[in-house]
Amino acid sequence: MSYPILTVEMRFERDIVLVRYRARQIASFLGFDTQKQTRIATAVSEIARNAFKYAGGGKVEFLIEGQFPQVFLTRISDTGPGRADLQAVLDGHYHSQTGMGLGLLGAKKLMDEVQIESYPGRGTTVQLVKHFPKHVPQLTNTQLTGLVENLMRQAPEDPYSEIQQQNQELLQTLGALRQSREELAQLNQELQNTNRGVMALYAELNDKAESLQRGSELKTRFLSNMSHEFRTPLNAILSLSSMLLNHLDGDLSTEQEKQVEFIRKSAQSLSELVNDLLDTAKVEAGKASVQVTLFEVEDFFSALRGLLRPLVHYHDAVSLIFEEPIAIPTLHTDEAKVSQILRNLISNALKFTERGEIRVSVRMGDDQTVIFSVADTGIGIAKANQTLIFEEFVQIENPLQKQFKGTGLGLSLCKKLAELLGGKIEVQSNLGVGSTFFLTLPTVYSGTTLRDLELLAAKCLS
Repeated sequence: MSYPILTVEMRFERDIVLVRYRARQIASFLGFDTQKQTRIATAVSEIARNAFKYAGGGKVEFLIEGQFPQVFLTRISDTGPGRADLQAVLDGHYHSQTGMGLGLLGAKKLMDEVQIESYPGRGTTVQLVKHFPKHVPQLTNTQLTGLVENLMRQAPEDPYSEIQQQNQELLQTLGALRQSREELAQLNQELQNTNRGVMALYAELNDKAESLQRGSELKTRFLSNMSHEFRTPLNAILSLSSMLLNHLDGDLSTEQEKQVEFIRKSAQSLSELVNDLLDTAKVEAGKASVQVTLFEVEDFFSALRGLLRPLVHYHDAVSLIFEEPIAIPTLHTDEAKVSQILRNLISNALKFTERGEIRVSVRMGDDQTVIFSVADTGIGIAKANQTLIFEEFVQIENPLQKQFKGTGLGLSLCKKLAELLGGKIEVQSNLGVGSTFFLTLPTVYSGTTLRDLELLAAKCLS
């Protein structure tokens, strides 16, 4: 359903200004805000200008289309030569000297819908559609009749007034653009200041990183040197205490033998600590070498059981169980380092398990890996502490900790050795239930470790 509001014939160029004025006037009567009035007037005047310049004149019809919902329709038609290459104009690939392409593309951005028909020798018709604002109610026939009568009573203003209005709009637009440009310049300045701050922060972080690297190297060198220096007196203490306990220098009284045994145990604990410090220093300095051998897990478990027998002897309420390996291939890796990791894990399990069992097993994992597990029925580890235990010099407070002194290097060293062999260590634990440590290793050591990958990544980033 169409309801015509006004028709303007274009015979002279000043009629284009009249069309713009009438478009704004009708848009105002229909309830469009000032910004939409300007958009409608601009789109209508651009298409009207194209019709006048391209066809020498035309007709502009303002209508209300539809019922539910209603739309404001402006139809600009001419009887000019038409366009055979209309699609190229609509696609933005062609612009005539009259600016037809630019006018159509601009109208498409300003209006909700633009419909165009053009046939060679039969003229061109362009329909511009603008949807009514949501707050505007449905217009009745009576209201539309009143609108037409009101338009008829109001004579068009002087064309120069419309031009003046258009100039004011342009000035406002230029002012808005100038303000936007100033805000953009301010934003760019803020971004530059932020970039300078970020660059300064990066420089500071680099300095800190270099300082930390130097500190780490000094720490590693100190641990390595001191560990070697400690070994000589410790070996002497161990040898002398063994001689005394074996009565090679005469008999000892019961009390003397007890005191010498305390000396030997303390020296042995200190020797283990020194060995851990030296191994940690070697790994951190990248000087730890991997001695690859071929070995069967069954024989490996048998040897490990023999090494740990004296330690298990002091824990009568705890059983150490090695499960029989099933379908595990021959491993091609560093047997000594794998043994060191598992000895450390089992030793920790014995420390923190008062009664029950410690079960050592092995199974195949994904991607040609083997997974060793050490499960105990001990005190367990809280979820929040399961990451901390792998850090150097970290010990979790618990009642059993007081019975066994240490520095918290064991699990940190195990993690470093596992990564050196191309594997990893994980833990699953619940307080009061027990813990299970998993050592995942490739069945064949490839020579590319996690440390190698980190160094390669750091080199690429630098």
